[in-house]
Amino acid sequence: MNRSRCLLALLACLVFSPIASAQTDPLQTPTHVTLGRSAVRLYGPWKFTLGDSPVDPSAHAPLWAAPGFDDSQWETVDLTPQGVKDPLGGFANYVKGWTARGHAGYSGYAWYRIRVQVSAVPGEALALAGPEDVDDAYQLFGDGKLVGSFGKFAGRQPSFYYTQPMMFSLPQQPANLGPDAPPLVIAFRFWMSPTTVVIQPDVGGIHTAPLLGNAETVSVRYQLNWLELLRAQVFAGLLGLLFLLVAIVAFSLTRLDRSDPVYTWMGGVFLMLSVGRILSFITTCSQSIDAIVSNVLTDAILWPLVFGGWVMVWWVWFRLQRPTWIPKAVGLLTLGFMFTTVIGENLLYPMISPEIAGFFHIASIAVRLALLALLVLVIFWAIRRQGVEGWLVLPAMVLFVLAQFTTELSVLHFTINWFPFGMRISMSQMADLLLTAVLFVLLLRRMLFSVKQQRLLALDVKQAQEVQRVILPEAIPSVPGLTIENEYRPAREVGGDFFQILPNAADGSLLIVAGDVAGKGLQAGMLVALLVGAIRSTCEMNADPLFVLRALNRRLLGRGEAQATCLAMRITADGAVTLANAGHLPPYLNGQPLEVEGALPLGVIEDAGFTVTHFQLQENDRLVLASDGIVEAMDEQGQLFGFTRVQELLQARLSASELAATAQSFGQQDDISVIAVTRTASLVPA
Repeated sequence: MNRSRCLLALLACLVFSPIASAQTDPLQTPTHVTLGRSAVRLYGPWKFTLGDSPVDPSAHAPLWAAPGFDDSQWETVDLTPQGVKDPLGGFANYVKGWTARGHAGYSGYAWYRIRVQVSAVPGEALALAGPEDVDDAYQLFGDGKLVGSFGKFAGRQPSFYYTQPMMFSLPQQPANLGPDAPPLVIAFRFWMSPTTVVIQPDVGGIHTAPLLGNAETVSVRYQLNWLELLRAQVFAGLLGLLFLLVAIVAFSLTRLDRSDPVYTWMGGVFLMLSVGRILSFITTCSQSIDAIVSNVLTDAILWPLVFGGWVMVWWVWFRLQRPTWIPKAVGLLTLGFMFTTVIGENLLYPMISPEIAGFFHIASIAVRLALLALLVLVIFWAIRRQGVEGWLVLPAMVLFVLAQFTTELSVLHFTINWFPFGMRISMSQMADLLLTAVLFVLLLRRMLFSVKQQRLLALDVKQAQEVQRVILPEAIPSVPGLTIENEYRPAREVGGDFFQILPNAADGSLLIVAGDVAGKGLQAGMLVALLVGAIRSTCEMNADPLFVLRALNRRLLGRGEAQATCLAMRITADGAVTLANAGHLPPYLNGQPLEVEGALPLGVIEDAGFTVTHFQLQENDRLVLASDGIVEAMDEQGQLFGFTRVQELLQARLSASELAATAQSFGQQDDISVIAVTRTASLVPA
């Protein structure tokens, strides 16, 4: 009920409450204000002067705040809106500051004073809503007494914040507020930072008239002002959350492809954009961070990093590698951007004078233009190299470049902010959104291309798998007097283990070649195909195990890091075995590992010395060749299958398929292959 009554009273005051016109002598004729349950704007006439007041030694208060001070020689200022909208905050009742009223370039202290003859309900509490738009900090005095302040007036210079609604309770007035009551003297002591002169147009002091009236009515207006401010800044807050989400997605993509640094650069840029937008929302809607600290964090740190980061994003995205000095130049110019901005925007005042800061502001423009030149070069090379993708980036980059000069454009009265539905949308926000949309299109395009490539790769893998099935023996050859078992279980679609079982019908011998190519997947499968082909062609000329290994070694030499362990074994008709080894695991004879000297794998050196071992197979002897995929099987606790367990299972006379299945269920990590040969009878007639 009270809120509705206050809102109606506020509406009535805006329509009906008058402010009396100013007279020539403010000491004789104050502004007349008639109040009920209402409030009125104090458009004027205000008295204004530059500088700061001397302090009354007896009252320890500024002389210019005293009710009896003669301000007749001060300038007269009218705060009535002239139909100009605030270019930064969007306030409709905006008036230009003192730099547009004959005091260009001035920063520091200034005073506003007004005398108000108040006619109100006796005993009614009065309040004043501070100006919604000011530069930068102020203290409010009522009849010479300090009522409150916006900003902190302590230290060498006041601390100030981005403009926010303020409400002040005025001193208790006489019981009879009428024509005979003494006028209320309201005085504002303003301070504006040299930073504001550089980064905003038409600055200085009050931009919207304060509101005087009944405390309840002013409180309603105060709450509405806060709602308007939050509505204006909601877009910045939403952008911050959006960019944070994009940053998380970009960083997560690095886990899919660690070889491509573009996702790291993208994640870093969007993380800084998110921090900047969220920081802007916090500093605009609270007094937790003062404006100087906020400007240092955003203008002098985050935005230079974002500018340099975007150059590197496109440099990496389009896989540009020359000239190699570009990344170093981007880093140096980004540091130069930071250094010149922090001085050029007067962020170190009073340590550095505004005159020196002006030089560095020009240097900051030069550095930004240099970064712009690098960005143009990168996009130009991208267009030449990629065509369509480069042209997609160009419009977003044009808007992004313009957004880097919003300070200069603002001072030149170009429109850099728009206010649809009361929300503030800046040129830099539009540039960031457009760049995000472009990146989304490019990522979608890259994803579709990647899906196509993955389909082709899957087809290649499937074809390689089919080839491997053809070249690796599935049917077990029949050899008189020998029982042969084999089992092969690749860890992937295409395995790196290989073996060939080649009987010789002419002399009744059997050649077995088994090995393991270094690596896994398609590359290992290609080497398997190469080695199997070499085995078949070599054994047609000479089936001697040592000759076979030397031929395979020559095939692998000169093929980069292509290496393989291999074992070649020939069993003659009388059970004599010749075994040549190239770094492969020794076979097991009746559950016990054979003593075989170590040797280098295939493909290491040209004249490798491979070990040769001779022994005799007796009736019922069982010889098992197993790959390292069995002993290296690992369970969830990190425990290896191990040689001991293999030996125990072989002594229990497990079949090749049973041994492979046991190791696989334990925890397969690599390809598993097992070949078992058992001599069942005499191979030659008695």
